[in-house]
Amino acid sequence: MDGMNREDTERAYARKGRTVGLAIAATMVIWLGGTTLVAAMGWQARYVFLFDLAAMAAFVWIFAVLWQMWRLRQELKDSGQR
Repeated sequence: MDGMNREDTERAYARKGRTVGLAIAATMVIWLGGTTLVAAMGWQARYVFLFDLAAMAAFVWIFAVLWQMWRLRQELKDSGQR
């Protein structure tokens, strides 16, 4: 666990979880708000794709952090068995 004690690692895990939850909520709000804004303002449909691409990029980052969390949980599980 790279020199961190178990308590610090648990805190880091919880912090990542909160960050992911906030990122998911913010991504959905911005994506839905952006697509609604494009329709309400009568902008071209290509601007919707900008919001779509931004949301996809955010979800790629979210999945990367979730992968890190999964690996961290595996380390915590392994260290508890030793």
